[in-house]
Amino acid sequence: MTTARALPAAILAASLAFLPGCGVQSIPRGENAVAAAWAEVQNQYQRRSDLVPNLVETVKGYAAHERETLEGVVNARARATQVQLTVNDLTPENLKKFEEAQGALRSALGRLLAVAENYPQLKANENFRDLQVQLEGTENRIAVARKRYIEAVQGFNDLVTVPPTSWTNAVFYHKQAKGQFTATTPGAEQAPKVKF
Repeated sequence: MTTARALPAAILAASLAFLPGCGVQSIPRGENAVAAAWAEVQNQYQRRSDLVPNLVETVKGYAAHERETLEGVVNARARATQVQLTVNDLTPENLKKFEEAQGALRSALGRLLAVAENYPQLKANENFRDLQVQLEGTENRIAVARKRYIEAVQGFNDLVTVPPTSWTNAVFYHKQAKGQFTATTPGAEQAPKVKF
């Protein structure tokens, strides 16, 4: 009788020891890593968005007749801040919409910086230089945050799609693979040709 009771207890103990290796803990941890990496991506985009009004105001003082370019930046910033994603919304389609809005802002900022090149007194302005350096640093931080997000998503997607943890996912969690960033600029997969 005691042997009959000990056998189910031994099976239960062996099963519990086996579960952590099957993804019971690693899948939620992987999703938490994706959420943290996504929060950092959003943090860096927010940093850029916060810098834009300062940059626009600085340029406005020197290039008042470049109203169209300045309005383009303000409008692109507004569109970029409207697209918000949570960790549960990270599908390829939603990421594409998010990146398109961010790409429009990046493009508008590029036009604004090109306008600034036409105004030597603006280029020499200390505030403008500081903002430009901050903006360049932010773009680098965005690239790093996106790289970390890509790595976190790869780890999570491996957990939910590669056995044996994918079996645990199928039984307990039913999580879908998260979306990745893709190039949004046409021809981005080809190296640019530099001609002088």
